[in-house]
Amino acid sequence: MSPEAFTNLFSLLIGFAVAGALTSAYQSLAQRPAGFGLLQQGVVAQSFAAVPFLMFAAPFIIMRNTLLGPRTTTTARRRTEFVALATVLAGTWSLMSGTVVLMALHAVGLIA
Repeated sequence: MSPEAFTNLFSLLIGFAVAGALTSAYQSLAQRPAGFGLLQQGVVAQSFAAVPFLMFAAPFIIMRNTLLGPRTTTTARRRTEFVALATVLAGTWSLMSGTVVLMALHAVGLIA
């Protein structure tokens, strides 16, 4: 495996791990699951604080909503295209946020 491929895989995994840790911590503190509804609180400090939180927690929320969200059809099955699209979107978002986390860890000297 090339070094670039390994770095991308590591960024993807770190992105999902950080997203899961953030949403689990939020759910533990707030006693409710995190979601994109955090942005709909009006113009208050919580809405502005939710933006950086959701930037890193979004991959987990997207996948959770895709896999466990309400069923829209009577057969309780989701269309394969929408699940694939949500998975690609969450994976790309996780890759980007994981890259930011790794760059920040490198900048403060925690990784080489």
